[in-house]
Amino acid sequence: MNNHPRIHAMIVAAGRGSRFGASIAKQYTLLQGQTLLQHSVARLACSKYIDRCLLVVAADDNTAQTLDFALPIEYANGGAERWQSVQAGVIAIDEIESDDSDLVLIHDAARPTVPSRDIDRVIEAAMTEPYGAILATPVADTLKAAYTQSNLTDEWLDEGRQHTYAKRTVDRSNMWQAQTPQVFRLGQLKKVLSHVSAHQLLITDEASAFEHLDLPIRLVTGSRQNIKLTYPDDAILLAAILTAQA
Repeated sequence: MNNHPRIHAMIVAAGRGSRFGASIAKQYTLLQGQTLLQHSVARLACSKYIDRCLLVVAADDNTAQTLDFALPIEYANGGAERWQSVQAGVIAIDEIESDDSDLVLIHDAARPTVPSRDIDRVIEAAMTEPYGAILATPVADTLKAAYTQSNLTDEWLDEGRQHTYAKRTVDRSNMWQAQTPQVFRLGQLKKVLSHVSAHQLLITDEASAFEHLDLPIRLVTGSRQNIKLTYPDDAILLAAILTAQA
């Protein structure tokens, strides 16, 4: 008998990817003949727990529904901020048959190389937690806190030009770099998103909302192959990882 909670998979793809600097939304960047969004859905399709996916896209997105995906797809319109897009997805999930104990898996469209074993591992960890679990990796590099100031003393520098300097080294022993998927109990996710809305919090991922309320979210060590397309150079790394994983 199957006793695990239902898994509602969601990919957030309503952003424009301004740091990427391309003329198209970065989720539609082509790698090996498919968009990042198609690759990311295909990764979720490899999980034994996922059999369909909700795509949260911009209201004026005319591209997603023209693509072929590895899973049956449903759609919701996202908002201006990431949390608003996630909230729109949660509302769409809530409108179908669901229970507050179900799990919502949230993945970034720009992470097309997450290993399928990591997807299953974070889901299985979330099944044992009251709030949820996320993929993350311990920070390996030395971290520097920085400050910026003008340099007016060197004649060979443009007068008034801003430069960034190292201020101190940050202890990395308890630092982790968050990834996706992030997996949360549906009922708890609804509560924290309402808190974010009510207090107009600025969050960069859903786990941040739980942290604001001191609710424990488990960290599951993920692969360093699970990188995110943020800058143009990242596309070279992603293409190489996709080739190695094939």
